[in-house]
Amino acid sequence: MAMRIGILGYGNLGKGVEKAVSANADQELVAVFTRRDPASLKIASASAKVYSVDDLPSMKDEIDVLVLCGGSATDLPVQTPQYASMFNVVDSFDTHANIPSHFAAVDAAASGAGKIGVISCGWDPGMFSIARLYAHSVLPDGKDYTFWGRGVSQGHSDAIRRIEGVKDARQYTVPVQASLETVRSGQNPELTTRQKHTRECYVVVEEGADKARIEKEIKEMPNYFSDYDTTVTFITEDEMKASHSALPHGGSVIYSGQTGENKHVIEYSLKLDSNPEFTGSVIAAAARAAYRMNAEGMSGAKTMFDIAPKYLSPCDEDWLRAHWL
Repeated sequence: MAMRIGILGYGNLGKGVEKAVSANADQELVAVFTRRDPASLKIASASAKVYSVDDLPSMKDEIDVLVLCGGSATDLPVQTPQYASMFNVVDSFDTHANIPSHFAAVDAAASGAGKIGVISCGWDPGMFSIARLYAHSVLPDGKDYTFWGRGVSQGHSDAIRRIEGVKDARQYTVPVQASLETVRSGQNPELTTRQKHTRECYVVVEEGADKARIEKEIKEMPNYFSDYDTTVTFITEDEMKASHSALPHGGSVIYSGQTGENKHVIEYSLKLDSNPEFTGSVIAAAARAAYRMNAEGMSGAKTMFDIAPKYLSPCDEDWLRAHWL
């Protein structure tokens, strides 16, 4: 019997999870929950139904794993602990500084309910986190570097769109190639924020808007652009639709370490056509792990660090040992 998956939130990430679940023979999407009017939401899966978020508490026995696809700023800090008291849950909480407190809140709720709550799933945090842990475990005398991009940062794009006079915007995070190659060569440079990444902004403005003011506001925006070399290019709506409608991303974790006099470089990299679809695929694997771990009697909050690789795979253990070990 396939594990029954529910999705809360049907934005880009929710749609990515839906695609991933449909590709997994051992999973079935049974419900999408929304804060909108359920009658107004059309989903791709013919077999799943759309419900109001208010219906969730009454469906505890119909969902094996609930995937939470809200935002990390305001949704997940509330929703993940709330629903971990009812369901096995998975989220993609990515505010790195707040992961410890989020973990504690989810752990208390999930442990009390005998459920599993897997937090911070995706590629960073997530797959990149595992790459950093494995590399440091093997080569404790070393240093890790993470480069993101070239890819669209949705948070930074949203920040530009909040500026007065901006109709639409896309922001690409771009690694500085010279720094990337220095790290790949096995050197361990001390790199500033500005030396690691640049930011490229493509902006559509309202008619008559002050482009000089908008560019200045972007480049001087603290926590987003002020610490980076930033370029701003003004384009038309047609150019935005034609050239910047996708959500690609990726990057590399590079670890440079030593054993005695010998240097070693470990690199894990991703090149993603669709950030939300890839993140959704990681989440679907984590949902499988949550289901299996809970079936074995485990409970509480978990991260990718706590999940044995065999729980993520749709293949059985004998096959894994015979083919991939």
